[in-house]
Amino acid sequence: MLATKFGFTRAYGTDSRPAHLRDVTENSLSYLGVDYIDVLYQHRVDPNVPIEDVAGTVQDLIAEGKVKHFGLSEAGPETIRKAHAVQEVAMLQTEYSVFEREVEVLFPVTHELGIGFVPYSPLGRGFLTGAVRPAGELEESDMRRGDPRWQPGDFEKNVEAVRQWTELASLRGATVSQLALARLLAQGNDIVPIPGFRKAERFAADMVLTAEDLAKIKEILSEGGFGARFRPQTGQGAGEGARRQDS
Repeated sequence: MLATKFGFTRAYGTDSRPAHLRDVTENSLSYLGVDYIDVLYQHRVDPNVPIEDVAGTVQDLIAEGKVKHFGLSEAGPETIRKAHAVQEVAMLQTEYSVFEREVEVLFPVTHELGIGFVPYSPLGRGFLTGAVRPAGELEESDMRRGDPRWQPGDFEKNVEAVRQWTELASLRGATVSQLALARLLAQGNDIVPIPGFRKAERFAADMVLTAEDLAKIKEILSEGGFGARFRPQTGQGAGEGARRQDS
């Protein structure tokens, strides 16, 4: 299944105007060398374009056979409902991991409307890989340098939480990454995380967690990671600091 997105400009602004949406879709079909795209996501909600117009344009592309399914990314409940009323939203992609739990407030809406959930950054933007460095040691181009969870104070607390996770994972003969993915999969069959895989052994589909396991996991990070999800708004591009719309 092939998925791609529209809605970001090269400068990380937003542009979901119907004409631009069509141009981007045609470009994707050409670049990918396919007749249709299985899932076309709106990368971020565009405050300047009504979501009904966006959904209507995707609906037309579906009718033309160029797209199979419509997806949203980082959208809030009101936006989801408005879009779904025009064109069925097949899936919602939003950051979700044991470090980022706020998105769980959207589950009643996705369950009600039958929308699948696709967590991105399911390994806490790399924190749950067990190989993490503080902000000052990251490359200048690394967007995590400005993330609160990598800053002194919160960073050390998060490292300690991951250490406890690592101990728990080792008791199950697993890595901390496998434990993190298994925890997401345990939240429901409608959840399909998209981590970056380079080695097959990192996959966790066959790891089943018990109620006791899940309780211990929640005990370590009951409210998510230490530090805010985003740094304070300081004029950064949408790719660095865009929050869920109407959430």
